[in-house]
Amino acid sequence: MTATEETTAPAPKAIATAEAFVAAHGKSARAVVENLGQVGARVVLIGEDGRFGDVMVPDVATGNALVEAVEGLSAHEWDGETVAAVQIGAAHRRKMAGPRAR
Repeated sequence: MTATEETTAPAPKAIATAEAFVAAHGKSARAVVENLGQVGARVVLIGEDGRFGDVMVPDVATGNALVEAVEGLSAHEWDGETVAAVQIGAAHRRKMAGPRAR
């Protein structure tokens, strides 16, 4: 294994988290890898049931490797179809709105 492969191989915990999400939310899921700069990358997971979650990884290459490593995940962008697949509940909307909404 080369140094590049070592840095892009997703951690076992990241793989386990993504696999558990896929299993719990419909046996397949969309994945959008978002670059967060120096902080790393966020892999947003959107299940068949519209629920979403995320996994943090060190960089975009690792995020892409995670998508490839997990059966049932498919890479997507934030296009209209992917955005429409996300179902945000009232409790999450209140949480995102902050204290002024309460």
